[in-house]
Amino acid sequence: MSDRYQDLAHNPVGKFLVKNLGLPNPPYLDRYTGGPLVKGSVLTGSAAGGPVSKAVAAALKAYGIDSTGVRADGKKYKGLVFDATGIDSAARLVALQEFFTPVLRQVASSGRVVVIGSAPEEAASESAAIAQRALEGFTRSLGKEIGGGSTVNLVYVSAGAEKTLGSTLGFLLSPKSAYVSGQVVRLGTTGITQAPAVKDVTKPLAGKVALVTGASRGLGEADMRTLARDGATVIGLDVPPLADDLKALAEELGGGYIVGDITSPDAPAEIAEYIQKHHGAVDIIVHNAGITRDKRLRNMKPENWQLVVEISVGAPQRITDQLLEQGLINEGGTIIGIASIAGIAGNNGQTNYASAKAGVIGWIQSLSKRVADRGITANVIAPGFMETEMVKTIPLGIREAGRRMNSMSQGGLPVDVAETIAWLASPGSATVSGNVIGVNGQMLIGAS
Repeated sequence: MSDRYQDLAHNPVGKFLVKNLGLPNPPYLDRYTGGPLVKGSVLTGSAAGGPVSKAVAAALKAYGIDSTGVRADGKKYKGLVFDATGIDSAARLVALQEFFTPVLRQVASSGRVVVIGSAPEEAASESAAIAQRALEGFTRSLGKEIGGGSTVNLVYVSAGAEKTLGSTLGFLLSPKSAYVSGQVVRLGTTGITQAPAVKDVTKPLAGKVALVTGASRGLGEADMRTLARDGATVIGLDVPPLADDLKALAEELGGGYIVGDITSPDAPAEIAEYIQKHHGAVDIIVHNAGITRDKRLRNMKPENWQLVVEISVGAPQRITDQLLEQGLINEGGTIIGIASIAGIAGNNGQTNYASAKAGVIGWIQSLSKRVADRGITANVIAPGFMETEMVKTIPLGIREAGRRMNSMSQGGLPVDVAETIAWLASPGSATVSGNVIGVNGQMLIGAS
């Protein structure tokens, strides 16, 4: 769905009104269209004693990202990366101001800022834990003031996972993360601290098989296209009324498809049979299927409560358990649950939906610990306001509030979720597990 206000804000009359009335000014965001991950230079810096600076340099080089540790006055940078792992007291937090203040005006439009810290719970002292936890407040605040469609994110690195920064830095510094800001990414929290080298950063999923539910339209279609672009063989699953759309998409992408209802008692076994027969096993599972049946709780029908919960979390849990029990998820695979900002912040009239999506978070975070010994990762994506066909049913006032109440002053696109899925699915992201990643432009109220 097009954002007419955004277009208005960029014409001559609109620019005048936006500036003089103090209205939201949604920038046009850079999104990935091929070629180098980062089209421009990245400036790096480090607090004294930062232990991951060498790993950062090696990661940027491996992903073909031009970087320098020497600032040049007047030069525009597409990204800034600061190693804050050496900050071990509140007093030393001033290193953030000393690095960023002189260079923030040199960040190009749709620029990227990444701060790297150490997991606070692993800190050697109370003072260090204070300093590292403070990085969350810093990055989220900077994300709300940087402007220009730029993003700011924090990466906590557990001990031993430093050499696996490449995939995450490549994503967060590139246009692929256009709608991901104010997020905290944790590497190595489930004990997985090693990741294989990605041979081709343009096709990181080559040789992988991906299953996407709710695949025929909207977010699911974008997931299918993006995973296929990155080299995966895709299997789409959707309900019988959408069979024609599903089949056409799968055939276009050279993949397969399963027509069925995931809430059916036979669905787990039928999916497992298809995978075993046609592919042996899968590497990526994206539990994208979901519906809304919005009503305030006092008017909620039991069947509308149960259906929403079943599709979002009940059926995905049963399907995943079936595949795990039969050994149909390869070692090094990934499981991705789709939650929602409603599951974090709640939403009026969505007690069923918010419960289901919060349940996705609880399930995946628990699952991530259970499958870590198999080298399998599990993560959650929590989208915010997305420009899909569904938004046409939202009243105009609520729709506009949803679009504007984030740091980007606009809704996200299905591809923004798909790009995040592709990053989490990459073998290079093997240490990213148990995370909840908001793809929401950094919501200003309720949750980041």
